[in-house]
Amino acid sequence: MQRPDLTLEGEDAQAEIAEAGRRTTSRRDLARAPVFEQLSPRLGELDETAFEDALAADPDAALGLLADMAGATDPRLRALARRLAGRVAVRLGRRGPARQRGIGRLRRIRLEPGGDLDVEGSLDALLTAAASGQPPAVEDLRGTAWARPATALCLLVDRSGSVGGARLAAASLAAAAVALRAPDDYSVVAFSDRAIVVKSQDRPRPAAAVVDDLLQLRGHGLTDLAHALDTARAQLERSVAPRRLTVLLSDGRPTSGPDPVPYARRLEELVVVAPADDAVEARAFAAASGARLSTVAGPSGIPRALEFLAEG
Repeated sequence: MQRPDLTLEGEDAQAEIAEAGRRTTSRRDLARAPVFEQLSPRLGELDETAFEDALAADPDAALGLLADMAGATDPRLRALARRLAGRVAVRLGRRGPARQRGIGRLRRIRLEPGGDLDVEGSLDALLTAAASGQPPAVEDLRGTAWARPATALCLLVDRSGSVGGARLAAASLAAAAVALRAPDDYSVVAFSDRAIVVKSQDRPRPAAAVVDDLLQLRGHGLTDLAHALDTARAQLERSVAPRRLTVLLSDGRPTSGPDPVPYARRLEELVVVAPADDAVEARAFAAASGARLSTVAGPSGIPRALEFLAEG
């Protein structure tokens, strides 16, 4: 059973995100990254050309540093990094085929009384009727109707413990990928010992805004994996899509709450995406719960790891 007291949504979620954004990283700490001085030679500056060069040379390091700069103490650098991170996440998240936009997708059907005429699909019948001077036969006309979306997605992002730039960058890329593949039927939930609904299943939000919120959610708290999975189930229940898929970004290591395996088994479909160098417990959890497992060496591997989102 879902525990509402451990789930923040709407204004409560935004207040928690704003509070988390107060924790910042000093310029001295950021300068530990070898390329930081090239990206930000002076206070309040961010060289986007230098970032693109760094991204080409070492994408994981560059993405991780950009995510860290999105939490910089320097307010101008922080703002510039957050805007750039949103654009980069959406750009990289576009890799792979995207889903149809809209409430569903238009499909061609036989015209029904009161339905919308599909002029293109009915063109032959209309031209034939015009040439003969007779009205077209109703059975030869085609209409359009909306088909409900094929897949609803819920992304669960583990923000427990110590979350550095690499994990934030991976979460941002995953959110962008999910948003681009199911733009009208997806949710994003960041969790530790509580669940923060960054984007609700049934409420529209721009992908860049979701990415921006995730970048503020630095590491915090224990890991209640069971509650996170139950929150995903509750979000997906708001959808009418025939396929409901949960994507979990986590090492699969719960440190709070009940055994997550029964909660995972209540989900229609679950994919666990874990760091390649820390996937032992995620692999065991996936095996016990019947989930699929994908591993990534760094944030740049997220788009490829989520290529399956284009299926179905």
